[in-house]
Amino acid sequence: MTEESVGQLIQQAREAKGLTLEALATELKLPLRHLEAIEGDHWEALPPGRPRPLARQLAARLDVDLEYHTGAFQIVPGVQELEPPDPRQERLERVVMGVLTAVSVLVLLWLVVPGPSLGHKPPPSYLTVLTRPTLPPPPAPSASPYPVLGELLPEAPLNQQGVLVSLRVMDTCNVRIDPQAELGGQPLARTLRVSEPWRLRVKGPFTLRLDNAGVVNVEVAGHRIVHGQSVGEAWTGKFDEEGHWLRLAPPELPEGAPVPDDDEDGSRP
Repeated sequence: MTEESVGQLIQQAREAKGLTLEALATELKLPLRHLEAIEGDHWEALPPGRPRPLARQLAARLDVDLEYHTGAFQIVPGVQELEPPDPRQERLERVVMGVLTAVSVLVLLWLVVPGPSLGHKPPPSYLTVLTRPTLPPPPAPSASPYPVLGELLPEAPLNQQGVLVSLRVMDTCNVRIDPQAELGGQPLARTLRVSEPWRLRVKGPFTLRLDNAGVVNVEVAGHRIVHGQSVGEAWTGKFDEEGHWLRLAPPELPEGAPVPDDDEDGSRP
């Protein structure tokens, strides 16, 4: 038994619904000659690329199941027959995919495994941890009266502004500096607290008074003053215009006793 064509199926469905070609053409807004060509299976009379869409449109309107009549619909122009798969092509694709997978695994191992384990030293890369560069040492203080630009200059212990006095405390201490009255200097007083250094210059002879001398480090004209006082004890020291500590003459020492070096604390008998 020969299977009916698409044109015959559409014609039978149209007549079963009592529709004329003219009424169907008016309803679907299609040329009458196109409907006549479809029912007559004259597909070459239709515009290129239109046979299958027009056949589906008519079948949907007339409730014709083209999926059920697959054999009839396949002869309508526009059907693209799928070529059977080539076993050799599939085999070649599998071989290529295997080779690509193996290459990817080798590249991953080369990136992860250290170079010596693979028998060679890897070249430097961005993964190498950068060591912190060593900074050059700072320039030494200049010994020349005309230093060049960039040299580190120490603060002079004695200049035209006076003697450099530096005080640093480990606890609270009241400090008072009294310049020599004949020079017209004004007394200076300040309460120092922890980690509050006080650096100033005093011109001419002066007297330094501390009410808690045991917590104070004293430097005058670049020399550390070792006053020997304990925490809570007061101390008074007199200094000349060059920053020398003026003390009473030490008592006479027995013969053979060591003589203390006054240069370490900047004092002068």
